[in-house]
Amino acid sequence: MRAPSRLAPGLFLLPALAAVVALAACGGSGGGASTPTAAASASATSSGPADARPASRGSSPAAATADWPTYHANAGRTGAVAGLPAAGALSVAWARPLGGAVYGQPLIVGGTVIAATESNEVYGLSRTTGQVLWSVRVGSGRPVPQSAQPCGDLDPLGITGTPVYDPATGLVYAVAEVTGGTTVLAGIKVSDGRLVLSRDIAAPDHEAAYDQQRGALALAAGRVYVPFGGHFGDCGPYRGSVVAVPASGHGPVLSYVVPTQREGGIWAPGGPIVGPDLTIYVAAGNGAARQPPFDGSDSVIALSPALKRIGVFAPRRWPQDNASDLDLGSMSPALLADGRILQVGKSGIGYLLNARALGGVGGQLAEGGICPAFGGAAVSQTVVYVPCSGSGMTAVNVAGGHLRVLWRGPATASGSPVVGGGAVWVADWNSGTLYELSEVTGRVQQQIGLGSALPHFASPSLSGGLVIIGTLHGVVAVSGA
Repeated sequence: MRAPSRLAPGLFLLPALAAVVALAACGGSGGGASTPTAAASASATSSGPADARPASRGSSPAAATADWPTYHANAGRTGAVAGLPAAGALSVAWARPLGGAVYGQPLIVGGTVIAATESNEVYGLSRTTGQVLWSVRVGSGRPVPQSAQPCGDLDPLGITGTPVYDPATGLVYAVAEVTGGTTVLAGIKVSDGRLVLSRDIAAPDHEAAYDQQRGALALAAGRVYVPFGGHFGDCGPYRGSVVAVPASGHGPVLSYVVPTQREGGIWAPGGPIVGPDLTIYVAAGNGAARQPPFDGSDSVIALSPALKRIGVFAPRRWPQDNASDLDLGSMSPALLADGRILQVGKSGIGYLLNARALGGVGGQLAEGGICPAFGGAAVSQTVVYVPCSGSGMTAVNVAGGHLRVLWRGPATASGSPVVGGGAVWVADWNSGTLYELSEVTGRVQQQIGLGSALPHFASPSLSGGLVIIGTLHGVVAVSGA
């Protein structure tokens, strides 16, 4: 079972912008809220059976750009960008109510901010002013009320996963869940908001009523990759899956289904991670099996662009994880530039993996206690910024093949972090606070109230001097990055 998403009633009223700006006064320098900790223990283990396949060259490097075209900025989901101005004092630049919650990370393409809501509306906003440039309704436009869901905590349920932009087509792709059990992939022209394509996606597990699309969309090899898990509560006979739809909207749909009897959801907000060799990496939650043989759940999975499984890792404790609802897949895989992966799940144990040969059951390179993790990590060189629950976002250095905790941020800063301008940016979704942390020490340099609570796992986008984040009401842009 996955962690709950914040309840999102159908319509909200955003507090007046003047009130939001007034909250900016809470931003201040100093405040040693972080507490460096002793190094986490990490013990090397022998690898299990290797999965032979082409070598991965690691995740996409940080890019000096104002664009943010996908979750955590690039196909490798590093969440780290270069060339931004140095982080400084914070103030609200603009706030835009959109009549619904924005669970996905806002995208930035040129001068346009793209935000999708649980009301099944996709908006193009002016990056400088927040003015609505265009809006489009996806599918019938009718999101699924909570009363029509088999279980869950989103009301309504519309567009939850972060969209993705394709420069080759000029389209932004978003997936909407529509009343009646339909899931729709839409392609929208960023330049003018025209709905260019709309295609229903059939559930590959044949249990559409129990599936939920939560993870970010990915783009690779001319296809849009869409992950599926279950609703909060894990009701029904769903199974985690990934679907690949041609970006043109035409042609066959490919799919992969986790080979467990039920559950094994692929629900972490970061969605699929794409390696430079186009290997697709996903993390699955707990499944049905409680004893061997291994059923493919509670795992990190490597897929070919055609969605054939070419590698898998699971901890030796996978039966215990399955029995105790301790998803390894509560965090998306963190892919490093040297071809290693750090995976941390609900158990709090971090596993360092060889992305080229995930190693099967017990095939980790090293492991160590970090924290229960939920969301998407950020990666900068050998440091992984892990979205922790309860202990605060945590910086982990994996140099030398060991896991070493460098520092922990404020205990309430449990959102998914990003890195830029010499700072780590992370939110407290419960209070609606954005933190600017020192990349070196984790010390709170600035913080600011956003005037609204945020969705669970909220992650900001960085663009020039702005930090842009979705809220339960719309979008807020903060200057000072």
